[in-house]
Amino acid sequence: MAQAGHLVLRSLAKRFGEAVAVDDLDLDIAPGEFFSLLGASGCGKTTTLRMVAGFERPDTGSIVLDDRDLTDVSPHRRPVNTVFQSYALFPFLDARDNVSFGLKYHHLSRQEERHRVARALELVEMGSFATRKPHQLSGGQQQRVALARALVLEPTVLLLDEPMGALDAKLRKQLQVELRSLQRSVGTTFVYVTHDQEEALTMSDRLAVLRDGHLMQVGSPSEVYSQPANAYVAGFLGTANLLEAVVTDVAGDLATCRAGDVDLLAPATDDARRGAAVSLVVRPERITLEPCAPDATGPAGAANRLRGRIARTTFRGAQTQVTIGLAGLSLVADVANVHGEVPDWLHEGREVWGCVPPQAIRVLPRTGQPPTSAEGSAAAASPRLPLEAE
Repeated sequence: MAQAGHLVLRSLAKRFGEAVAVDDLDLDIAPGEFFSLLGASGCGKTTTLRMVAGFERPDTGSIVLDDRDLTDVSPHRRPVNTVFQSYALFPFLDARDNVSFGLKYHHLSRQEERHRVARALELVEMGSFATRKPHQLSGGQQQRVALARALVLEPTVLLLDEPMGALDAKLRKQLQVELRSLQRSVGTTFVYVTHDQEEALTMSDRLAVLRDGHLMQVGSPSEVYSQPANAYVAGFLGTANLLEAVVTDVAGDLATCRAGDVDLLAPATDDARRGAAVSLVVRPERITLEPCAPDATGPAGAANRLRGRIARTTFRGAQTQVTIGLAGLSLVADVANVHGEVPDWLHEGREVWGCVPPQAIRVLPRTGQPPTSAEGSAAAASPRLPLEAE
């Protein structure tokens, strides 16, 4: 028997007056998949989730779950459940009664109800807190109770609308791992809405990046991170150096791209045609830095080995972020603090060699715009500066 939880969205669209919230969205979410909808505020991810839940009716398109069209089915008749950011626990009920509340309309025997509630609480490791009321629980414990309340109904699809948004950073990291482990153990299809790139990368089997109601890219976390479909995805998902360039030559499997006053070798993709205006994407962790002697000329024939000067360093614990000024360019590189301290030579004003392997460069057509500050980017207006998502 095929696993349940195959969710298909076809040509889904939703407007609020003149504002387009979701525009012609197509998604195919596999049974048992942990699928994330990722994007900045206002991108349409929560509206999409609410349409799947039945809280919003799409203007056009369809919502199909396991070959059943749910588009016109009322929310309480859909085999889905939702966990909200606020948790929405009843303050006058203890954890056990909060979890059992939704079962009152399922006409179960008292024994079966007790069994399902106990199993749901144990699943989220809250069995020993069953008699505590919400005000006696921490934020993370309240979230677990909300998850148990949703799972006790045994939904085919569980929808999660930024459920960790109110938690502190350390607890969020802990619960990311726990939630992913929980999803694997129950096998339920999870559709998770978040604006947090790390959450999406950490937990998802696949993710969709949305912008202004449009689908930018769908893929596994590693695919979307290392092979962004466009400049927006590259800038939104993690930190990226985004350089405007022109392809000046193509020889074999390598293209020569002129960025600022520097020639960079990059893979000769379909977008890397001679004379084409392109965007080059380089992740900071792919750039290697070495100290540079005052009279050094650099090894002959080294590909993409560039001499520059450190403009700024930022200590970030596990690594130090280094901004390097080159000929007409500015690059950001990450240097791992493998010995616990920042290397002595890594200081502002020091000349360094920056090595960018050709295969570390992603060549994209110069279309679209990088994220604005309102969409989570710290990038300046200049396209020659690195992009950094919050």
